Amino acid sequence: MPLRFFTWFLTMANVRPTVIALGGNAISVPGEQGNIPQQFAHMSDTARYLTGAMADGRNIVITHGNGPQVGNVLRRVELASSEMYPLPLEVCVADTQAGMGYMIGQCMVNALKKRGLETDVTTLVTNVLVDKSDPAFRRPTKPIGSQMPRDQAETHRDKDGWSIVEVTDGIYRRIVPSPIPKEIIELNTIRRLVDDGELVICCGGGGVPVTRDEHGMLRGAAAVIDKDRTSALLARKLNADTLVILTAVEQVCLNFGKPDQKALDTLTISEAKAYLKEGHFAEGSMGPKIEAAVDFVEGSSNPDAVAIIAELPQLTAALDGKSGTRISRN
Repeated sequence: MPLRFFTWFLTMANVRPTVIALGGNAISVPGEQGNIPQQFAHMSDTARYLTGAMADGRNIVITHGNGPQVGNVLRRVELASSEMYPLPLEVCVADTQAGMGYMIGQCMVNALKKRGLETDVTTLVTNVLVDKSDPAFRRPTKPIGSQMPRDQAETHRDKDGWSIVEVTDGIYRRIVPSPIPKEIIELNTIRRLVDDGELVICCGGGGVPVTRDEHGMLRGAAAVIDKDRTSALLARKLNADTLVILTAVEQVCLNFGKPDQKALDTLTISEAKAYLKEGHFAEGSMGPKIEAAVDFVEGSSNPDAVAIIAELPQLTAALDGKSGTRISRN
């Protein structure tokens, strides 16, 4: 074993983890078909930045979104419905976790090898417990799957029991519950792997949502969990020093998209909460990321815990405090 690799591996096993949540733009780019070769190409680019953080001494744990991928699986299920049995939403989440984890893992192995480094890379299909009485189950809000005209939407509503929302004039989408994550079922396994210095890919798409029945048995739930919220929960439970939420913008902004837009280098928890209350961060975009950042920092037992919201190409700079927006206690 080369000395450089041996020293690096031992370092990884003794460094508090950094949880990095990949946004959709790290794998699928808007305007593209998003086919498998395109996803591999984008993930290979993403892996260069992630392995750069590892080479700098970061013990990273990777989470990721899966919105476009789940939408594609659901569309395939719909198109094949005359010949094949349907797949429940939670099974689609599990399928995409596994497939995307394979892709992310392979790209990370290859990128590490180019740097003369290697470690075991493990993908875990992760179950995340939600409360079956969560109000989200009564008020679904998360759009999923492809757009459809009114007649098709009404057919799904009446035949399949879908909740439907009109997104633009005459165009509809299915909406599903997005409950709050309560517990990561495989947490102990994740912790052991991280403590051993392995690179772990987990909680894809926020995790497979499951509930417990009156006998304590797990059951899948037709829902999707916000991946940033699950990433924040994971980071707290692993006692991570940093949660990085990668997105398509370099920094969090006030009055985003307006003439008086203002980029923020830092935010305290109290400032973030105040700006959320004032409506500066949209519910469908930056809002959940800020909420997840606050959840992590506020709930962490590590007094120096920090959350960073940044764009992928600036990952190294963001970790060094030279880019992105840092959310801390004070």
